[in-house]
Amino acid sequence: MATEIKPSGSEPSGALTLPGYLIPFITVTALFFVFGFITNLNMALVPHLRSIFSLSYGLAMLAESAFFLAYFVFSSPSSKLIEVVGYKRTMVVSLFIQVIGCLLFVPAAKLVSFPLFLTAVFVVGAGITALQTSANPYVVILGPEHSAPVRLTLAQALNSLGGSLAPLVAGAFILADPGKVETRAAIANTVRGPYIAIAAGLLILGLAVAFSHLPPVASTQEFRPGKEGDPLATRSIWSYRHTVLGALGIFLYVGVEVGLASIAVNYFKQQGMSSLKTASFLVSLYWFGALVGRLLGSWILTKVQSGKLLGIFGFSATALILVSMFTSGGVAIWSLVLCGFFNSIMFPNIFALGIAGLGPMTSKGSGLIMTAIVGGAIIPYLLGALADRVGIQHAFVIPMICYLYIAYYGLSGSKPKRMTAA
Repeated sequence: MATEIKPSGSEPSGALTLPGYLIPFITVTALFFVFGFITNLNMALVPHLRSIFSLSYGLAMLAESAFFLAYFVFSSPSSKLIEVVGYKRTMVVSLFIQVIGCLLFVPAAKLVSFPLFLTAVFVVGAGITALQTSANPYVVILGPEHSAPVRLTLAQALNSLGGSLAPLVAGAFILADPGKVETRAAIANTVRGPYIAIAAGLLILGLAVAFSHLPPVASTQEFRPGKEGDPLATRSIWSYRHTVLGALGIFLYVGVEVGLASIAVNYFKQQGMSSLKTASFLVSLYWFGALVGRLLGSWILTKVQSGKLLGIFGFSATALILVSMFTSGGVAIWSLVLCGFFNSIMFPNIFALGIAGLGPMTSKGSGLIMTAIVGGAIIPYLLGALADRVGIQHAFVIPMICYLYIAYYGLSGSKPKRMTAA
């Protein structure tokens, strides 16, 4: 009989996971590498699609919009799927959906079809949505609530590792410098090999997870005192202020992280970077900074309260954006690259703070927060559209506003307000 995970407030204060659940934690953490790699590889398609179809920044950003629109469409269904079939089976289904999406890149490249490229991106995004919606709360619930930000930050470090490798793969196998590839069909064809290989890897990983031992998670009382079925458990998730503000924080965070990464290659070229491969390498450093920040952040979080650290990192990223806006050349480039480091702890901490105290409503809170990842569809498009009008540097006012809100959420908005029963 399968063992259910039931977090207990009696566990040692320093425990990272519950006894016996380190292996499930490691297994699920490996999945974070998958959606980090695929998400960031998708971002690398923005300059690629601009080359193929001669698109404006705004239209090229539709590749991001298609990907993150899937979060808006599928987050709630994914949450319901978890309730029906459990976390593990949802993870398996999500991996197989991604296989289908990756294989759709083959006809998209052969037909040189922008709508089909967007369709492939959307299907992959649907699979990533289900994976994120199941994997994030699973990691949070695997141990004591107080160490949830540490667990999620460590897991997100694998996300950053995948994200760091994706631009290197894109630079080596997908992106082509002007003059080296002559036809649109030849440029488009460069995506086929990498995505076929990714599809094969996802298929193998899906089968491996299907046959692995991931114990089911039982809804528990320890995250919020109370009994299953009491009035608070049936309250609308929208009545939890810190969760709603956390969803907005995720909306802006994902939007700014994705927007900066997606426009970075073109921005670096404007600042004097001549090679697409070199620019892609710098984008890889942007994601590597997030990896370093998450590894370091998982230690800092044992010393500093997560909301306070989130505020510090939010203000620091704001300062870097301001520097990049009003400088040029190497200073402007490296100021943006360093934003990756300060992005590092934002998602796991906003997420963990947003679902704190929800108890039996944790899956609903997770679903709402995952829906807010649609910010990755909207903010990058707004950034690209504004860049078309006023230039990339002036358009950085949008990332600045996003980072300021994240700082506010960490220092104030994340504090739960006690709700009274209706």
